[in-house]
Amino acid sequence: MKTALLFWSGGKKCAWALREFKGRVTALLTTYDRRTGRVPLHDVPIEWIEQQAKQLRLPLWSIPLPSPCSDERYAEALNPYLVRADVDVVLFGDLTERTCATVSGCGLTVELPLSGRDSRKLANEMIWGGIQAKITGVDPDKLDNSFVGRKFDAELLESLPQGIDPCGANREFHTFAQDPHRLLRR
Repeated sequence: MKTALLFWSGGKKCAWALREFKGRVTALLTTYDRRTGRVPLHDVPIEWIEQQAKQLRLPLWSIPLPSPCSDERYAEALNPYLVRADVDVVLFGDLTERTCATVSGCGLTVELPLSGRDSRKLANEMIWGGIQAKITGVDPDKLDNSFVGRKFDAELLESLPQGIDPCGANREFHTFAQDPHRLLRR
């Protein structure tokens, strides 16, 4: 069985990817803004991510990033960790192009276990599968700020405006999964 490093934002999609590949994931990797101590886009404190990793009983590689962080500086921060990663693949719940380029540049294989799935079906699968998450951030050009703090549930899916991906796949919104360790018991 191939071992995997999972890029971890603390959100619903990476928690779901962990559930699907729980036997393979040997460590989590997250990045955070050195200045604010918060995970970019999801806007949660690094301490929340550390608590999740502790509950999951998985080692966490937390990498501080400079602010602002160019693609070059991002690669410089990640490369030392990726080069020494003793894993076969790197898993993502979702992906940024610069991360993919950085990982591939280190000779590691990238897998996107949630890629290509129908977003509506995946969102419902996560909800009915027991994921508990709240919206922590939105793109104000795509979604009203009043959605911050709402539960990721069937009611939310019904209230999303036309054109908003049910999983936030186009970065319309970001979530934080509460108690992701519960998903591993299923």
